[in-house]
Amino acid sequence: MDRRRAGGIALVLVSAAAFGSGSLFAQPVYAAGVDWLTLSAWRFLFGAGLTWCFLLVSVDRRRGFRAMDRRAVVAAVGLGVLYVGNSGTYYAALETVSPSLAALVVYLYPAIVAVLSLRFGRRLRGRRAWLALAISLTGVVLAVGGIDPDDSPPVTGLLLAFASCFIYAVWVVLAARLSGERREPVGDVVAGEAGTGGAAGSATGSAESATGSAGSATAPVALIMTATATVYWISALGTGRPVLPAQIPAEAWAGLIGVGVGATFIAIQTFYAGAQRVGAAHAALISTAEPIWTIALAAILFSVALTPIQLVGGALILIGVVIAQTGPAGEREPALAIRVADE
Repeated sequence: MDRRRAGGIALVLVSAAAFGSGSLFAQPVYAAGVDWLTLSAWRFLFGAGLTWCFLLVSVDRRRGFRAMDRRAVVAAVGLGVLYVGNSGTYYAALETVSPSLAALVVYLYPAIVAVLSLRFGRRLRGRRAWLALAISLTGVVLAVGGIDPDDSPPVTGLLLAFASCFIYAVWVVLAARLSGERREPVGDVVAGEAGTGGAAGSATGSAESATGSAGSATAPVALIMTATATVYWISALGTGRPVLPAQIPAEAWAGLIGVGVGATFIAIQTFYAGAQRVGAAHAALISTAEPIWTIALAAILFSVALTPIQLVGGALILIGVVIAQTGPAGEREPALAIRVADE
């Protein structure tokens, strides 16, 4: 395994841990009386602000931003608007669905990404990768177990969780295309470059100018999060939510900052960079380690004991990740042609 690929795996694992912390940070925010829309508005305001700061302190990252053409900007903004659908449905579901059940539903997304990648992205290669996917998903089911069937959440909450799952799968594939991932060659034509219509085509066609050999994923990510934050703030203010600083309970700020910094800025930056190195389908597969982090952190913070079946599930998730990233070179994802600069 080369250093580039190992770095990509590490980045996706960091992203999984950061994303997995979001539902835990959200609990005290909801307990303080803040709803999902207000939480999301502040979450992406923090995330976008930090990303722009991260961009502006680096000459290379500023150069990458200036190099973005109109198609790349439009694609990034489109991804940001689409991310409203994923993040909004997930955090709205958390108001009525337990974090464990929400994680169980949402973590069907690696399978959806794998299927979508057959047509729109870099597909999983060989039986080994599909076996690893099956093992990891089985581990997810066990690791987030302990759901009481007699304590069923509202149907609307479950539908929101399922919607978040599907929207995120689409977002993962499109985000990887924006970062430079190409589909595999078909004859003398690269299938992913045959057309330029729509957000995915525009993102693919213009990613080179947005990143380049010395560029950075920070510029498109900054635009993505800015677009997401803008939609949330317009929605919150337009619906009369108590979103202004003076209207936020003091006890909610720690959770809001945690969600904004950890589950937004760090999570999205590291996933974006990692997906460029290992491919969307494998990044989604590696991300199935997220529930293990969530369960472990819940045990530390809230004294929630891990059950034997959860430990077995965690082991299966890790086994699946190891299987996916080892073995014959022909069954592993090749590195992407466009590299995210060392930052």
